[in-house]
Amino acid sequence: MTKDYSNYTIDDLIKKASSYIENERELEKIRKAYQFAEEKHLGQYRASGEAYIYHPLCTAMILTTVSADCDTICAGLMHDVIEDCDVTKAELEEQFGKEVAKLVDGVSKISKMHFSTENEALIEYYKKIIVGMSEDVRVIIIKLADRLHNMRTLWALPTDRQKIKAKEVLEILAPIAHHLGIHKIKSELEDLSLRYLKPDIFYDIAEKLNTTKLERDNAVSEMIDTVSKMLKEHNIKFEIKGRSKSIYSIYKKMEGGKKFSELYDLLALRILVDTEQECYSVLGIIHSKFRPIPKRFKDYIAMPKVNGYQSLHTTIFGIEGFLFEVQIRTHAMDEVAENGVAAHWAYKERKNLQGQAQNSTEAKLQFFKSIMELDEEKMSSEEFVNSVKDEILNNNIYVFTPKGDIFELPKGSTPVDFAYKIHTKVGDTMVGAIVNNNIVPLNYELKDNDIVKIITNRNSTPSKEWISLAKTTQARNKIRNFFVRSEKDIYIERGKDSIEKELRKKKLSFSEFFNEENTNLILKDTKVADLDELFLSIGNNKFSSSYVINIILKKEQPIEVKLKTPPKNIDADIIVEGIDKIKVNIANCCNPLPGDDIIGYITKGNGISVHRKNCPNLEYLDNRMVSVKWNNKVNNKYLTTIIIYITAYDKAMLEMMQKANIHNISIDNIKTLSKGDIFMYEVDLWVKSIEHLNNFIRDITSFKYVEDVVRVMK
Repeated sequence: MTKDYSNYTIDDLIKKASSYIENERELEKIRKAYQFAEEKHLGQYRASGEAYIYHPLCTAMILTTVSADCDTICAGLMHDVIEDCDVTKAELEEQFGKEVAKLVDGVSKISKMHFSTENEALIEYYKKIIVGMSEDVRVIIIKLADRLHNMRTLWALPTDRQKIKAKEVLEILAPIAHHLGIHKIKSELEDLSLRYLKPDIFYDIAEKLNTTKLERDNAVSEMIDTVSKMLKEHNIKFEIKGRSKSIYSIYKKMEGGKKFSELYDLLALRILVDTEQECYSVLGIIHSKFRPIPKRFKDYIAMPKVNGYQSLHTTIFGIEGFLFEVQIRTHAMDEVAENGVAAHWAYKERKNLQGQAQNSTEAKLQFFKSIMELDEEKMSSEEFVNSVKDEILNNNIYVFTPKGDIFELPKGSTPVDFAYKIHTKVGDTMVGAIVNNNIVPLNYELKDNDIVKIITNRNSTPSKEWISLAKTTQARNKIRNFFVRSEKDIYIERGKDSIEKELRKKKLSFSEFFNEENTNLILKDTKVADLDELFLSIGNNKFSSSYVINIILKKEQPIEVKLKTPPKNIDADIIVEGIDKIKVNIANCCNPLPGDDIIGYITKGNGISVHRKNCPNLEYLDNRMVSVKWNNKVNNKYLTTIIIYITAYDKAMLEMMQKANIHNISIDNIKTLSKGDIFMYEVDLWVKSIEHLNNFIRDITSFKYVEDVVRVMK
């Protein structure tokens, strides 16, 4: 099944590489890289007992099978020297250039981190690994070659480690090889993983294949002779060969419910020709003699897969009633089908090889673009990894624009996902969708090969309801970001309104107060860029209007505001370090609750003001701080404020009040902040502790119409 290069030498590698690398300097550079790696790994041995240098040599030999360029092969030979031999990136750069040093460093960074299919603590590592792969496609090709040779010698590890390694290959690395289109590496990784994960099944299938081999070989041989004769009669230059299904692909079909005897496409032919036009001619010639099976024809030439794969697929009734799966493609298409993006380094044109490979990656592999876009969304590590595994590495669908551009999306995607995949602006202004010339609702589940047209209106905006319609994290985050931007305007308006009201109370003119001199003083003191940011900070309660005004009036900021119904015996609830009896007040700017980290501020003549330690107003107070803490037993309820974001529902607040009553929470005040598709309610509550509040918040967020709940400072 595989070829073992452990008995090969550097001369064998040079001979293999010279079949497509003609530059003698590049071949000498490969030899120099081998000598460098051999010297650095001297005295090191693998678990299989062989000298360590054979592993990087085998890795480089595998890279030549996908026609990797000179720098990639050099990096493959030296991929472990930074990690295992104390070689620096600077040393590699000096001897082999920036490109090789960058590639070796990239592989080393991935190798230092461990893939895991179990441990959630390694989620951040996942993120770095997967995004790291996207920065230069050659790094992951080297890593795949490295892992393939490790899988070939996996027998040297204990059984438990064999299964761990096999599982991580099957769940992470093989799908990545698939998306890169490197079929020969992907297929072998899958077969080797199955061999160690489920050896009974693997060897059972292998035995069945061996038992039927003679019959299948005779049928394939006779079919090749017949098809060859037909093509020669039409003067078509061709290459034809039998093709065997991988053990893993047979296992997956049997896992889906098929019996071995029902797997008709175990018999297969691949026909290679020179031109695209000849592909269709060959298809017509074959169909003229052998009847095709309906719905088994696929034209991946006219509609290539996202990873660049092109071929014609048809299944026919062949010799003696055997079913044959026939693939027809050009030699260039075959190179891409087998080697994926790696094929672009060496096939036909050899100018600017690295640039071609990188450009081909950007143009044809939305896989990488999708990963980078996900990383730019600034989501949590857990969200990122789940998104990559669920939306990128798993089975996807391929849909088209009316112009024929192809987009890859996870199964279950809707027109909302498609619109935001095209562009954020398309998503934000979408008003409807047409699929296959039919108007569909926005919750329509897209299918493979759907042709989708998005209808837009520049005056339209998203609905919060779309968040639940979107399958992809990217689309959901873009919708949320739209509302964050919209709500920013609401907060700015709210902040400006607040300070205007405060100025009117003090009989001050807004325009006179915000003259150039005062504005500069305020912006400097509050450390914000402009008035919009200042009003935003007031609107979201980072600063109070009184504080901003008193920057100019030079008065002490009135932090303490008398509560509507202050709790009794606060002194018993809060212990002031080193002081037995002193008046204690709860600061109304941040409304601390039992369970919050708190600190005391000694006011002038009004006792101790207790703040949350993260209260922004503490930044503007002097050093009259004192340590305070909550008593173990607190008797009172304390005021706090939350903002509830709710999609339109007329009974929402009634149900909220009922929930509050169940939790023994008193609602002091409710204020509506905005209307539209989304309602914002500012609610003042009396609760016993932070835990009491969090239990209530957890309960109400279970309502489908509740989008978010945020505790705020005033």
